[in-house]
Parts: sequence; C-alpha cells; structure tokens
Amino acid sequence: MSSPERVKVVVIGAGQAGLSVAYYLRRFELVADQDFVMLDRAPGPGGAWQHRWSSLRLGTAHRVNDLPGMSDLGLSFDTADRSLPAKDVVADYYGRFEEHFDLRVRRPMNVRTVENDGVDLLVHYEDLTPQPIEEQKARGLFRRRRSFDDGPPPAPQHEITTQFLVNATGTWGSPFVPYYPGMADFAGRHVHTSDYTSAEDFRDKHVVVVGGGTSAIGFMLELEDVAAGLTWVSRRPIDWLDRQELDLEGASAAVAKQDEAARAGRALPSIVSGTGVPKSRRIAAGIERGLLVARPMFDRIHADRVVWDGPEGGMARADAIIWATGFRPELRHLAPLKLREKAGGITVGQGASWNDPRIFLAGYGPQASTIGASRAGRMIARQIMAMI
Repeated sequence: MSSPERVKVVVIGAGQAGLSVAYYLRRFELVADQDFVMLDRAPGPGGAWQHRWSSLRLGTAHRVNDLPGMSDLGLSFDTADRSLPAKDVVADYYGRFEEHFDLRVRRPMNVRTVENDGVDLLVHYEDLTPQPIEEQKARGLFRRRRSFDDGPPPAPQHEITTQFLVNATGTWGSPFVPYYPGMADFAGRHVHTSDYTSAEDFRDKHVVVVGGGTSAIGFMLELEDVAAGLTWVSRRPIDWLDRQELDLEGASAAVAKQDEAARAGRALPSIVSGTGVPKSRRIAAGIERGLLVARPMFDRIHADRVVWDGPEGGMARADAIIWATGFRPELRHLAPLKLREKAGGITVGQGASWNDPRIFLAGYGPQASTIGASRAGRMIARQIMAMI
C-alpha cells in the first residue's frame, strides 16, 4: 500500500452534489489533486444517471438541475436534446464540466472506510481500474499457479489523510427492497429500479410494478405494449397533482420534511411522499385509459403470483416483480465514525454533521439532488473555508 497522501478536503462522489461542492472549492482557489481530491466509484462522469436505462429521457423523470457555473460552458439541461438517452446527455455535460473546471476526478475509486486518525480523517480506498497482466506481475499479484477460479486479483489499496470530508455518495448504490412473506419462494425475477435495463426484458411476461413514484409510473408506461399483463401496486395512495410540473410550494414542503428528519437524526422520508406526482399529459392519458390505477400493496408472494388477503382478497399472476421502491443514503463506509443515530439517520444541519464538524454530507436530506444539491455546494464550501 502506498504512503498516505495528505490534503485539506476529500470529496467522495462526483454526481451533482459532489461536483457542486468541488466547483465552489475551486472558486475559493483550492486546487484539485493538491488541496482537495475527488474520488468517484463510477467508470465515467454522470453520477447515478450513467447507470439508468437507455429509454429514459430528460423530461420524463425528476428534473435535472443545472450545476453552478454550467452556463459558463453554454450548457443547460433545460435546452438539452430530449431525443437522446438522459444517461448520455448527463454524462456528456458532467464530463465537460469536470474538464472545464479542472476537477481531476479520480475514478473508478471505491472508498472502503473512513476512520479517525488523530485530529484528521483517514480515507481507505481501492483502485478498481482493470490491471494488465504485466502490471499484476510487477506488483506481485500474479501467481505462477493462478487460475481463473482464483477470481480477479485484489485491487490496489490507497490511503489519504484529510482535514475535512465531503460525503456526496448519493443513494444509487444502496437500493431498498421491502420484505414481504414468500419473497424467497418466488420463481420469477425480482428486479429493482437499479437493475432495470429495457422493457424488452419483460416482453410477453406478467409483471407487477411496486412503487408510487415517477420510476414506477415510467415502467408502467414503457411496459404497456410489451408485457402480457401489468399490475401496479403502491404502499400508499398516489397523490396526483393537477399540474404539469412540481411547483415551488410542493418542492419546499418536501425540503422541509427532509430537513426536519435530518436535523432529528431520523431515517429520511421519500421525496415523492412529500411532493406528490404532477400529471403530465402522458401520465394523464395513462390514467384516463385505466393503465395508471394503483392497487393497494399485496400481502404475500407465491411462486408465480402476488396475493391480497382480507375480505376482498385476490391475486395477480407474476413472472417478474419490479421494485421501484427507492434507495437509502449510501453511508456504510462512514460506519467507523459512529455517526448514525438510534433513530436510523445521521443528524445533519446546513450540510454538516452535528456530531463531527469534520464531516459534511452533500446531497443528503434537504439537499437531495432533485431539489437542492447545487445550492448546498456553496454553503458547504464556505463552511470548510472558514475552518481551514
């Protein structure tokens, strides 16, 4: 393992939240790879968007906010090409942003743990870049009797010592699937939003879609003419809004609920539970023709169906269940710092951990990327600069 580097700030994650913080650190004249280091696990730019399915377009999901300073490049998601996959547009724009502001993002780098190192923090991470055979031999990772059964060689390990840490890992790496009796007995496919790639994977299948947000609605619309049968279920009634887009009042209400939970150290509520779902023309048409009508959540799962108990009962055939049930903040690497509260979350206010002033959480709670991560970048960068 190489000797630890030492920098003032480490930013983990190069999605919207991480790039926003990095932009303001540069505005304060910190230099990437000298004063601060950005570590990103993904193979390329784009944050979580690069992992989304190809059929998803800008304008059919939550709005993608512009990064601060993106106008300097003559770019805006409001005027982006909506005929292209959203994943490609976001990856292109973020990549150009990183290059223009010289952010020098290191990828693919997987942060394993963050722990105390006296007054500083020690970040352990591994380089996930595929290692050529000759380099493996040079580093002693290729044994004479090595076979394919041994699996890949261990990834190179690194350490960085830092004064401050900005955690901007988002949620994509921590999908949430609730438990229901019989899940292990299901003979079909369990597919989470993070695993979804194409409607064609479900052609002529009977599909149950679980969830009350925009992803679930998008899956229903995509699968309508592909699946042999479609059933939509939601754990709560859908709060339809009679408008095309989410207004400021709805967004503010969601932010307030997220902020309240973060300050109390509770698990964060879902965004859609605080905002409702605007009825775009496409969604309104789906409701009108009877497609977008959600049933209550089923009670049990059998090998080839889902079942409702109670007086009305009922069942729906299922070859696949798509769990559009959201994500949780990805915070496992921070476990050695013992930040998590008994209530299930981390106590955060103004982007900073209340239990450890060295730790900032960008894109957490009220700064969720669909609402306020860009605005939070300036706030976090200013706090860091005040303490350096």
